Amino acid sequence: MNIYYADYKHVFLVAGLLMGLSSSSAAHAQTEQVNHEITIGVTTDSVEPESNHASQYQHAHHDDSSSMDLSYADEDDNHQKHINLEDDEHAHVSASESEPHSPHEDSLHHDDSQYNDKNAEEDEHQQGITLSPEKIALADIQIRAIQPEIQFSTVYAPAEVLVNGYSSYVVSPRTESVIISRHAALGEHVKKGQKLVTLFSEEMVQAQADYLIASTEWQRVKTLGNKIVSDSDSVQAKTAFKAAYGKLIAYGVTQAEINNISNNDVTSFGEYTLIAQRDGVVLQDDFIQGQRVDAGEAVMLLANEQQLWVEAKISPYKQLELTANAPAIVELDGQTYQASVIQESHTIDPVTRTRIIRLLVNNSDDSLHPGMFVKVHFQFATATKVIAVPEQALIRSPDGDWTVFVEDHPGEFQAVEVELGRALGSNREILGLANNTRVVTKGAFFVASEIAKGGFDPHNH
Repeated sequence: MNIYYADYKHVFLVAGLLMGLSSSSAAHAQTEQVNHEITIGVTTDSVEPESNHASQYQHAHHDDSSSMDLSYADEDDNHQKHINLEDDEHAHVSASESEPHSPHEDSLHHDDSQYNDKNAEEDEHQQGITLSPEKIALADIQIRAIQPEIQFSTVYAPAEVLVNGYSSYVVSPRTESVIISRHAALGEHVKKGQKLVTLFSEEMVQAQADYLIASTEWQRVKTLGNKIVSDSDSVQAKTAFKAAYGKLIAYGVTQAEINNISNNDVTSFGEYTLIAQRDGVVLQDDFIQGQRVDAGEAVMLLANEQQLWVEAKISPYKQLELTANAPAIVELDGQTYQASVIQESHTIDPVTRTRIIRLLVNNSDDSLHPGMFVKVHFQFATATKVIAVPEQALIRSPDGDWTVFVEDHPGEFQAVEVELGRALGSNREILGLANNTRVVTKGAFFVASEIAKGGFDPHNH
């Protein structure tokens, strides 16, 4: 009985151990191996006691001392097996703690490493992109190799375009007259000598008659000569002719009209025509036909718009070191014009309480006209050459720093952080780039938008 009880106790102990360790696949495999070895040992031990038990029945005549020795021997064997089983359990736990990770765990660690490497690579290229020549041309991206240059800081002032008083001309009668007809319209470009307006004047009638008489007498004296006409009569006739001629000139009668006075019909006496004294544009013609105008009253205003005045208004308390011919920029609707300072007023405008600075601006494309309001940017040159880019070339990076896009290779753009310096008009001084670096000066926003859409890798990795 002792032999069978010990064997079954050992089997139950092994079964409980197997149920406790079945959660781990590796531990289960080792436990199965231990179970197999123990089962073989248990089976062997079980068979041996059965054989001894049969021997007891067949040889009952043996003494009891022999049976007691065998029982003690079996109990010692079972106790030794239990100790060995505990040693195997402790060995399995130690092996589980010290064994390497499973292949599945190694695969997870490998995937995490690849993911981190990929993120690092994406962070490295997330501010760059490669664009084809066709896309660069379509987006009108402009690239320029930047170099140190003399730049200009600016001071803004509102201004108005005015007629160039030195090249404009007021058309007006020099005697009281009545307007008969016009020959030029408002806004028309006229040439020097072109007819503008025909007038009639009672004084002109008398002046033309006096000239006709004096001219006839002078011609007669010249024909008779000094042998027949005395010197005093000759001088008197000549003087009267010149006086009559000068009076017509003073009234604005042209030489051609004077030459035709003797041939004119008497009904045309008193009429005369005012002509353009220079090339220009008709800026004013505030009259109607039949209107009576006084001597000196403006009938038309002609101006040469190739060069115009611009009067800027600045605070009288602003200290500007402006000199004659100091450069300035006139801006209208995004278009700029070169201008220069020609005058600075030393009095304050009584209405606006501002100081007036007059500039001369070139208007070769005839896009500026008197009466327009413009912006004036007075320019002050930097003492040394600096590197500057247009304001539109600067883009904020995701972390808030200012960047420009640099073309390292044809079509390949990389965002490079820069440090901002002084504001220089429409440009901005930048620090941190080497000379001759190719920078996107126009179209930087398009490059940034392309990067934002997902084209992060300039190498197409």
